[in-house]
Amino acid sequence: MAADRVQRAWDVLGEVLDPEVPALSVRDLGIVRDVIDHGEELEVVLTPTYSGCPATEVIEQSVLGALQAEGLGPARATLRRAPAWTTDWITDEGKRKLLDYGIAPPGPVLPEGVSPIRIVRREPAIACPRCGSTHTERLSAFGSTACKAMYRCVSCREPFEHFKPI
Repeated sequence: MAADRVQRAWDVLGEVLDPEVPALSVRDLGIVRDVIDHGEELEVVLTPTYSGCPATEVIEQSVLGALQAEGLGPARATLRRAPAWTTDWITDEGKRKLLDYGIAPPGPVLPEGVSPIRIVRREPAIACPRCGSTHTERLSAFGSTACKAMYRCVSCREPFEHFKPI
């Protein structure tokens, strides 16, 4: 039955880890947009976190390999870049996993038409994923990947990354 096959595929994709943030599955990250059963073949629609993401090919291969290993193939991946991926697509479970992994999860993206660029900008407090304190400071706009920033907790003195809302 097609619905069962699609649900099994979604379950399998919940176990395929993102290569850059291995605390999250590609499903948690929200880059799996759809799974379509075409009878003989499954189609997995993926939206990369950004168009130049170096992990896109690895993710595609991991997704197809996992489906094949579970006997759900043949399958193909389709990259859909519009609408653009947003951190709002990270699941609540994914945000919890980020926090458990030591990365402060992103807050909501600003509403359309609201610009984050101002002459005087007050950044929202980012809570430390280790002690929960909001007495933190940004060390760098970029962390290990462009989608994260480096912070330090002033209370417990631990450095941590924050997944930027985009």
